[in-house]
Amino acid sequence: MFVSNNFLRLGVLSALVGMSLGVWMGANEDFVLRPVHAHINLLGFASMMLFGLFYRAFPAAGRGWLPMAHFILSVLGFLILMPSLALMLLQKPFVLPLMIASEIMLVGSMLLFVIIVFMATMKKDYATTA
Repeated sequence: MFVSNNFLRLGVLSALVGMSLGVWMGANEDFVLRPVHAHINLLGFASMMLFGLFYRAFPAAGRGWLPMAHFILSVLGFLILMPSLALMLLQKPFVLPLMIASEIMLVGSMLLFVIIVFMATMKKDYATTA
């Protein structure tokens, strides 16, 4: 439940941050950070909520080192990508290596999630209860 609960918590916090950024951008009529807003809502809210809901639906899939690695890579990648993307958009290219590293982390976390989903949905007990 650790992985599920923490993905769900981070998902709703991301929604709050993403929506707040959207309100701020609209109020200031400054939309330079709209890609950050979109990424916070998609990677932070949508993806993390879906990860959390999957692990809630398949509790056995949330146990072991693989889901923990998925969680750590997802969160680190997200937390590094958002500020580095913002700085890139604000013409501070010195963060490009961090941004690239975070993108690799996020793709790696999705690869782990693909493996976890396939492992969880190919088990015989799933076929008999679905």
